Amino acid sequence: MQDSNRSEDSVAETQGLTVEQAIANLRSPDLSLRYYAAWWLGKFRVNAPRAVEALIAALEDEDDRTELGGYPLRRNAARALGKLGDTQAVPGLIRCLACEDYYVREAAAQSLGMLDAPSAIPTLMELLTGGVEVAVPVPGRPHLTQPYDSVIEALGALQAKQAVSLIQPFLEHPQAKVQYAATRAMYQLTQEDRYGQRLMQALEGDDLQLRRTALSDLGAIGYFPAREAIARCAAENSFKLLALKGLLEHQAKQHETPTQDAIQVMNLMDSLL
Repeated sequence: MQDSNRSEDSVAETQGLTVEQAIANLRSPDLSLRYYAAWWLGKFRVNAPRAVEALIAALEDEDDRTELGGYPLRRNAARALGKLGDTQAVPGLIRCLACEDYYVREAAAQSLGMLDAPSAIPTLMELLTGGVEVAVPVPGRPHLTQPYDSVIEALGALQAKQAVSLIQPFLEHPQAKVQYAATRAMYQLTQEDRYGQRLMQALEGDDLQLRRTALSDLGAIGYFPAREAIARCAAENSFKLLALKGLLEHQAKQHETPTQDAIQVMNLMDSLL
């Protein structure tokens, strides 16, 4: 989520930064410079040790607060650390799962899934305590009590098979995005075809944003039976190409040379270019 007046892509402060300047800006008295430096280091995947160290320190920042009590710098630092791939960030990100800021918890869950951090599984599972009954909107806020979709996706990515009984009820959550996250994770944890088929059927839904989400989920789980459905989905080619790329990446992990399925996916990608 972006804060008002903080549109990252258009901000002049990010232009012409060097790595050293960005790292220095994380400790600047100017809170906006800190915020954009964290975003910049993540966007350009600057995994220099000093950058990682400074971003981990930013997870504890108390200076950058919104009127509603959010921690914008912590959010950007948590997002950036997931992109940098340094597992030194894992303990700090686990602590962020207890932050009062929903969006810090969301960013931390996403990054822990990216960092392949099994030590985070117990704390992530705790966020599902109470199940669907307590997974309700927060009055006056545009989100649920927890970032359930991000937490569930992280548990799926981390192969947290011990979480299956906690995740399964979320297949029936009122919000489709949470349902999709649960479906994605259940496929990753059980390899049962019915979950892949359910996501494939979601490609025919009426909501474009949800079709995009289903495309992303199918790419993330590498569900090959969906390749043709992905290619003909009523969505932008860029989303379809990313999903098909995900299928190829899964195939590459399993086979040293391209299979006929992989060649078919490459042909489908060519047809979308």
